[in-house]
Amino acid sequence: MTQVNCRFCNSKLNNVIIDLGESPLANSYLKKEDFEQEKFFRLKVYICSKCFLVQIEEIEAPEEIFSNYAYFSSYSQSWLTHAKKFTEMITTKFNFNKNSLVIEIASNDGYLLQYFQQKKIPILGIEPASNIAQVAISKNIPTKNVFFESKIALDLVKDGKQADLIIGNNVLAHVPKLNDFIKGLKILLKDTGIISLEFPHLLQLMKFNQFDTIYHEHFSYFSLITLKNIFSHHNLKIFDVDELKTHGGSLRIYITHIENNKVSKNENVENLINKEKEFGLDQIKTYENFSKNTINIKNELIEFLKISKKNWNVFFLKNNFDVLHVSKNDDFLKSFVKLLPKGTARKFF
Repeated sequence: MTQVNCRFCNSKLNNVIIDLGESPLANSYLKKEDFEQEKFFRLKVYICSKCFLVQIEEIEAPEEIFSNYAYFSSYSQSWLTHAKKFTEMITTKFNFNKNSLVIEIASNDGYLLQYFQQKKIPILGIEPASNIAQVAISKNIPTKNVFFESKIALDLVKDGKQADLIIGNNVLAHVPKLNDFIKGLKILLKDTGIISLEFPHLLQLMKFNQFDTIYHEHFSYFSLITLKNIFSHHNLKIFDVDELKTHGGSLRIYITHIENNKVSKNENVENLINKEKEFGLDQIKTYENFSKNTINIKNELIEFLKISKKNWNVFFLKNNFDVLHVSKNDDFLKSFVKLLPKGTARKFF
């Protein structure tokens, strides 16, 4: 068996939180003629006993997952509202203006940067999915169709581009080469610049048994305890944090260079770290209990499906994972429908 090492501290990963079996990529939707070629991958979640980073191993290259992606952010009205509110808040809080540069990593179809553009603030999107990047470009959102890494950051700096604000909404979990990604953020950030990152909060995942948010596209699952150490390792500091309701409970962290004394650390950071420690996110035993809870929920859901299967045959899911983890027995589920952008619906039997 191949040894798996932590993507942050490189320690050997010996503690498996949960093994969710094999499933295809959550956002891969096949045509009927391609069903026989569908790939299944092991979904095993580890906890690093040294840095407490929760993670899965990289089973598929990001280029295979994200180069042609099915998710368009602008199709969600609630997400557009979230993006607009964020723009108003951040520009007011840090006084960004026409002399600033805002760069978003994984900028999707321009759902967020359009609001900075409306304020005449210079913008640049970095989006790996070519189909989505083209949509952003068609809306006059300046976009580079590349996967962000430290080399790309160096190239941008050579071209005279350094950011006053770097945004990464729901991208950090998708990064397999975590250290190189954060190295790139530091390179790209001006001396007094700010980084804003949003991601699902591990505390909420554990507390409310949200194991359906574990899938292959999410390489890592973050607590503030772990992220504080990760960014500190890269000479960056988390100086503020917001708790959000999005995606079952998320965090928005604010980061800057360690040397930047123009921002002061908010007590929110230590308060939230203390909350995580009270829950036990710095103890291996907590993660072992999560595994037991997940197995119990799975068994309860199977019993529910057995009882209820005659009363319904269609329901809606965030992704393919939920049903596949419970059972591959078609008798439990006659069919289900997944709505996709542009009104497309696909039915699976």
